[in-house]
Amino acid sequence: MNVEPLPQITPDHVKLLDDELLIDGLTVTDAASVTLARQRAAAGESLDELVRQAIEIGSRILEREQTASDTEFVKAEFEKQAREVQIQFTENAQQVTDGFKQRIDETFDADSGLLPKLLEQHFGVNSNSAVQNQVKVIVEEMLRTHKEALAKQFTADDESNPLAQFQKLTTTTIKQASDAQAAQLIEMNRALAEMQKALALTEGLEEGAEALAEAEASGTRKGRDYEERVADAIELIARGRGDLAEAVGEKVEGGGKKGDVVVEIGAQDGPARGRIAFEAKNSRLGRPEAIRTLDAAREQRSAAYAVLVVPRDELAPANFPPLEELHGNKIVVTYDPDIDLPIVLETGYALARARILMAGSSGDEIDGVALSQATERALDMLKQVTGIKRSLTVASKDIVKASENIEAMAGSIRDQLNEIAELTSPGLKEDET
Repeated sequence: MNVEPLPQITPDHVKLLDDELLIDGLTVTDAASVTLARQRAAAGESLDELVRQAIEIGSRILEREQTASDTEFVKAEFEKQAREVQIQFTENAQQVTDGFKQRIDETFDADSGLLPKLLEQHFGVNSNSAVQNQVKVIVEEMLRTHKEALAKQFTADDESNPLAQFQKLTTTTIKQASDAQAAQLIEMNRALAEMQKALALTEGLEEGAEALAEAEASGTRKGRDYEERVADAIELIARGRGDLAEAVGEKVEGGGKKGDVVVEIGAQDGPARGRIAFEAKNSRLGRPEAIRTLDAAREQRSAAYAVLVVPRDELAPANFPPLEELHGNKIVVTYDPDIDLPIVLETGYALARARILMAGSSGDEIDGVALSQATERALDMLKQVTGIKRSLTVASKDIVKASENIEAMAGSIRDQLNEIAELTSPGLKEDET
């Protein structure tokens, strides 16, 4: 509906009175408005209501159009301001970027940067004030001072030298062992000579008799003698710990005779809490053969742990060095009854015993953590003893120093072994208290 302008109407014909708009002399010539008025009049409706509705609806449409026009204006202004802000932001960002680049170059440039210069000053190889050079000077001075102090202490002839007392003791011990071994060799040679003569007279084959005597002496008899001496040493160790040791080398058990000595843990005071099988060999076994032998000894002797005993380190299986535990149930130790203290054999014994008791404990009666720590300390110190022992065989001039260390370490190891025994015998400790 279009409303025609009212040129004939003076301002006095349109008045705004409070919330009402008064119009006098209004003429509407719009065809659609006139047609609608006729229809309403024919229907008997009031034309005043039609005029009121037409004005109200037209007013709302005009208001919406004005609002849309205002919105477009605001949008255009906003886009204009946004473009200006974006241009300004781009310029400012470029300035900030240029400033950061300049500061980064000043700080990190490889040739003129502040940080590379500081790093070169404090950590450069050619800088006297570099940290590593200062530390190197301090460490070298400390090492030189300690080396001089130790040299003076261990070369002194008075009581300030802790090795002086053991020099005489070690020399005497080695001489006694050497004399005993020489006497034993003389007696063995005499026995071999008599055997050779007897076999030669009996069979008339002197060469065959000599070969047989030599084979028996270096083979079965020598091995049997070593097994017996190892069994004696194990029996002494077992007796001090409440265990029972039995030499079973000739006894068939479990379908075989592997395992020369069997130790039953705690069998002196009650039922055995587990078994250890010891296999003594005076010859070298390969690693696979050694593993098969120890596993067979465990199976045939119903033991939970097996220990291979050899007289020297070079007779240990390849890749299975002494004091290196394998599979948690096998270990190799060295023991030469003629020259060695039984401390290495004691350590292997104690480790096997501790493993079995830990496996069979309920968890409360044995402190497994403390036991493992004590065992590791004992093994570490014993490895040091083994290294010192090797130095004794290399140079006699180091005997004095090495013997002192061996004796001290042996005492410490015995303390650890006693601790292991106490940890694995909590019931005995409670009875004593």
